[in-house]
Amino acid sequence: MAETVKWNDKLKLAVGELEDKIQRERAARAGSGVWPEPEKVEAWNAERMRQRGGGQYCGSVSAAERTQTKEEHKRELFWKNVVIQTAKSAAFFLAALALIQGIVRFLPDSITVSSSVGGRELPIYCVETDKKQVALSFDAAWGNEDTRRILETLKKHNVKVTFFMTGGWVESYPEDVRAILADGHDLGNHSENHKNMSQLSDEQCQEELMKVHTKVQELTGYEMCLFRPPYGDYDNHVITNARKCGYYPIQWSIDSLDWKDYGVEDIVKRVVGSEKLQNGAIILMHNGAKYTADALESVITGLQDKGYELVPISQLIYKDKYHMKADGTQVSGE
Repeated sequence: MAETVKWNDKLKLAVGELEDKIQRERAARAGSGVWPEPEKVEAWNAERMRQRGGGQYCGSVSAAERTQTKEEHKRELFWKNVVIQTAKSAAFFLAALALIQGIVRFLPDSITVSSSVGGRELPIYCVETDKKQVALSFDAAWGNEDTRRILETLKKHNVKVTFFMTGGWVESYPEDVRAILADGHDLGNHSENHKNMSQLSDEQCQEELMKVHTKVQELTGYEMCLFRPPYGDYDNHVITNARKCGYYPIQWSIDSLDWKDYGVEDIVKRVVGSEKLQNGAIILMHNGAKYTADALESVITGLQDKGYELVPISQLIYKDKYHMKADGTQVSGE
């Protein structure tokens, strides 16, 4: 019985030593003040001295122990090492178990959004939905000659859309920005200077986003949350930085190619006749393109004739609890 008590004490002390070491290393890494408290150090040291004085741990060797053979001494050292390693393993197991429990407890509530597929960060190209809805969007980076006509046509058909604006456009046409918002449309971010953002640093990406964000906020009080990268150019760090700035990165699934000036019929055909026209499609058009304003009414009526409701992107996408498919389709659910 005495031998059992002796080894139990050794095990307890070994665990205490291990806890001491772990906590000291954790405090050093965190840089969070003094650990442990001085009074705890004094108590532990006093206990160690008591045990050393009693021959329980690293203390003086008794006369009986001095008569051990080499083999007996080796066996004792072997079993001591077994106890210490067992204590370390037990402590590691308990720490791992606590970590797993924490993950199981908190992970479901903390991870509600995933834009990553196979290591790639993706913007939203379209949305998987049972609702027969699509979204029209206009990039505004140059000119405003047709802005009023576009707004009049949208109002005539009671259609709400999304305008992605550069900082230069906002600065040049503040009254148009206010008019777009007053008509109930989304204001979207198209960067400050319309650069290829994949070629910029993290700091530059965030600056491109937040400069125009601040301009719109100061002009209208509106907090933008939708971002379309210029030229559709993005990589992982562009998407990550957009999210850090509080934005949903948006691409498109149907391109009208209106900026190529192929004519009204071509625009209508590319949109209304697209094989990618389906629930949740996002359509790209441009404010300032030569034939866009002329084609817009036929685009709207053509989509409506096919049974589609036109909604702004902010209404089409899921704001949380979603994941992405490899083709850029946003899907509800974790």
